[in-house]
Formats: sequence, C-alpha cells, structure tokens
Amino acid sequence: MKKVIVGMGTCGLSAGAQLAYDRLEELLGANPGSFELSRTGCIGMCYREPLVEVRENGNRTIYREVTPELADEIFNRHVVAGEVLDEHVAYSVDSAGDEGGSDADYIKLQTRIVLRNCGTINPESLEDYEAVGGYGALTKALKEMSPEEIIEEVKDSGLRGRGGAGFPTGLKWSFAAKQESDTKYVVCNADEGDPGAFMDRSILEGDPHAVLEGMIICARAIGASFGYVYCRAEYPMAIHRLMLAIAAAREKGYLGENILGSGFDFDLKIKQGAGAFVCGEETALFASIEGQRGMPRIRPPFPAEKGLWQKPTNNNNVETFANVPWIISNGAERYAAFGTEKSKGTKVFALAGKVVRGGLAEVPMGTTIHDLVFKIGGGIKDGREFKAVQCGGPSGGCIPASLDQTPVDFESIPATGAIMGSGGLVVLDDASCMVEIARFFLEFTQSESCGKCTFCRIGTLRMLEILTRITMGEGVPEDVPKLQELGKQIIEASLCGLGQSAPNPALTTIRYYKDEYDAHIVDKRCPAGSCSALVDFFIDEEKCTGCTLCVKKCPVDAISGEPKKKHVIDTEKCVRCGRCITSCRFEAIYTK
Repeated sequence: MKKVIVGMGTCGLSAGAQLAYDRLEELLGANPGSFELSRTGCIGMCYREPLVEVRENGNRTIYREVTPELADEIFNRHVVAGEVLDEHVAYSVDSAGDEGGSDADYIKLQTRIVLRNCGTINPESLEDYEAVGGYGALTKALKEMSPEEIIEEVKDSGLRGRGGAGFPTGLKWSFAAKQESDTKYVVCNADEGDPGAFMDRSILEGDPHAVLEGMIICARAIGASFGYVYCRAEYPMAIHRLMLAIAAAREKGYLGENILGSGFDFDLKIKQGAGAFVCGEETALFASIEGQRGMPRIRPPFPAEKGLWQKPTNNNNVETFANVPWIISNGAERYAAFGTEKSKGTKVFALAGKVVRGGLAEVPMGTTIHDLVFKIGGGIKDGREFKAVQCGGPSGGCIPASLDQTPVDFESIPATGAIMGSGGLVVLDDASCMVEIARFFLEFTQSESCGKCTFCRIGTLRMLEILTRITMGEGVPEDVPKLQELGKQIIEASLCGLGQSAPNPALTTIRYYKDEYDAHIVDKRCPAGSCSALVDFFIDEEKCTGCTLCVKKCPVDAISGEPKKKHVIDTEKCVRCGRCITSCRFEAIYTK
C-alpha cells in the first residue's frame, strides 16, 4: 500500500498543509484502503511548503507547494494510476538511492545527523522512531557501557555545545559526573530566542524522541535522576509533540523507574518559558525553572557544582542532545570524521532573509558561508547583490560578502567579530542598510536585557539612542568612536552572554561598513535607500497603474493623481512614513 505523508511542522501548517491534509483525509474516507495517510515534521525545505510525500516500494516522491487541488491530482494520477507528476516534484529518491527533483541539490549537499529523521518519520509515533533505530543508543548505553565510557565516547567525538559557546560536551558532562550529591539534574535549553532561528523548534517538532534519548543518556552518564526541557511557550507544536513523546517513552519503559531493567531511574518534565531572551543564558534559565525572575547569576560556582536548586546540573541545547544517540550508536570516530580539526561533526543552520531557499540546512563544520548561501541557499532573491550575513542572532555580528569564504566553525567565525550562536544565518542584500541593521538588533537586545548589570541596562540604551540618531540623519562624527568605546565597556562589564555580545552588531558593522556610517553622519544620506528620514520617495511612471491605494494610505495627502492615471509624490509634504511603499502592489514606489 502506498503511504502519503504530509509535512505538518509549523512552517508547513503556516503555508497551508492542514488544507492539503484535510483533502487527502477526505479522499481516503471516500476510497478506504487506497493508501495510508500520515504526518511528519519539517524536512528543511521551508521555502517549498506545503510538502506531500508519496512512498512505495522504497521509492520516495516529495511534491512541493501542494494545494488541495494538487492533492487531488496526486491522488488520482500518482496514488491510483501510478504516474509521477514530474513537474511538481521537489525531491525524489528511488530504492537504488538515485535522487532527482527540482530541489534535489538542497538535500544532496547536506550531511544530516541531527536532522536524520526530520521529515521522514511521524514525530508522534514512538514506533516510527524505534523503526529507524530509536532508543537503540540508550539500550547500548545502559547495558553495554559504564557512565565513564559514555562520557569518554562523547569526548572522543569532539562534540561541542551547539547553543553558541561551543564548550566541549563530554568535558562538561564530566564536571557534573564528578560531583557528589543526592540529586543531580539534566536540563535541555529549548528557549530559542534569536530572530530568524528555528533549528530547535524544527527538531522538537520533527524528532522529539532523539532529544529525549540524548537527555536520558546524559543523565545516565552524570548520575542525574530528573530533568527539564525548558521550551518557550511560543512553540505550541513542539511542546505538544514533546508531551506525546514523554508519555510514550514513559509507557514503554524508556523513562521512569528501572529503565529497561537497568536499575537506573530518570524522569523529566517540560517547563514553558515566557519568552525572555535572557533565559537562554543557563543560570537565568535555572532561575526561571525555580519560579524566580530570569536573571543570570555570578559564576563561580558553575552549574556543574551548583545549578538548578543549588544541585549539580548539566545544561545543553536541543541540537547538542540530538547528536548524542547518533554518536553512541555509530561511534565517536565516525562522528569526528566530519568537520574540522577543532570543530567536529555537523551544524544545523536556519537560512533566512534575502536568500532564495529559506529553510534548514545541516552541513559539516567548516563549510563556507558562500556554499551555505549560494550552493544550498540558491543565492540572493530577485538577483540582487549579496552584501552580508548576520550570524549568531541579535548578539552576533555582520560578516561581509568579502569574507564569504570564511569556514563556519567555532574558530573562524569569532575571528570575524561575529559569533556562531545557535545557528541563525540571516542573509542581507545590497538594499540592506547596515546602520539600520545594527540599530534593529540593538533595539532587540536592549529591550531583552534583564537590567541586572548597569553596563548592559544603560550602555545598550545609550548605544541604541546613538544609532537611532544616526539613522535619523542627526548623527555627529563623535558618535562612531563613542559606540566603539561603549561596546568595549559593555562587553567587559556585563555578567552574562547577552550583555557580553550585545554590542557585536554595531561593532562589526562599524568594522566592515564604516563608509555607511560616514554617509549617514557626514553626507546625511543612506546609501542603501533604507532609512526613510534620509531619502525621498518617488513614483515610477512606467509601473504606476493609478490604482490609488497609495493615495488612500498617505496620512498627509502628499500623493496626487486621478484614478487609472500616473500619480506623483510631493516630496515637500511627504513625511517618509513608508506606508505608500507597503501598500503598492506594483513596486512602483522607490526611494533615493
């Protein structure tokens, strides 16, 4: 029997996957036994959602941008008649392993370890996870390995924390394992707060059992008896599937008392975070779990000694834990064969921004920015020029196109002034103003500061005020050195990673795009035509259709013209609010 699988991750659902699923369910109801209907998470091709896969005799065919009407065609022509709709195939692989489809390169260029099951299994089915070897690593760890051997295996793999800091995972586990305590905790940080990042969400939605299995193995290694998954409440689908996975694992004996007859006890629960970015910092996260305000603590003591409720605690992020079962099952040597000398394995990136193929991509450490953006991401939208990538989220930095051969690893990225972060990669084109980009991210980190450190609380506000003045055309030459000095002081005096990295967007844009700051300050112009206070708005007579939408949106009546005739903007009246641009359906309004 053919199996039809619908991508039901958040990206798929937002693109209309539920409509496609409902139509296929109707067709199955009208044709009982004609196929088996199932669901899966995101395979990474978010730009092609909704995705529907037909699976039969070892052949997989994934259709792109499936509407209810296309679902009808897939049923009638493929499921019933056996005809593949080649013009709608995004990716296919036959029983011999040959790949095809319009987007085959997107998958072929990746090395999928963390994402190995995402988009292929039903994340709500424990049986599906077991069918691909799920919980085999846990069985091996409990019955064939001592806690010390587990830690050594993780150490030998070279796995480093994927939350951003890149600390060696096995070494971190060993610190907690050495502590003598009646209670120890394992915590999974799923508080993914970076704008443009959605790696952890997709992993939890697509393969929650892999994360649970990694946590249980960690608990065995350090001697922990309880754990928490700290997941932001804005991820309802991830939380729902985690809850199902925890209940199923507990019922099957993978969680709870005497796991698999080993005498080892471990259980866990979900703690929903309220969306505070600072709770991505582990000590602030612990405070939140404890019911306190999420604020970082002074270290030492470190969490391995006194973490959650002052007990030894190990904290890793979602992606880190998802690597662990693969390492235990396949061996440290095989994992260490991927990546670079000091940055082993693979890394999942969320490609967002002005890139053609926005989605998830997992590549070996050491892959260049150019290959991520152009080979996997398909280049820049609308044929525009590649300008930079914002790497590491709001606390990261902007890496210019001139450095696109930089390998993505824990040594090369910091050398540019940016940070690896959790894996968000926002692609910017030549229409992006780098001063405005710095202002945007400073606004985010400033508002998310917990306020505990004076330099972070007040320093980021002063930086934001300066950047805002510059984008408004009110900057002065002294502003740039003032930003640099403030940034240095904030980095040195802040207690946690938020403050220590908040100045990065401003410092990296000054480093690589000083000419844009000079243009804003000295010439009172925005080279990218992005800062509305420094540009004038015009209507392209060739594109204007006289639809009058812009006239209706203009709050100061600065646009004139009769219906179905060319319109004109009075630059003297115009207050540069930008409503005309967002209302125009024909891209007839431009700035200069």
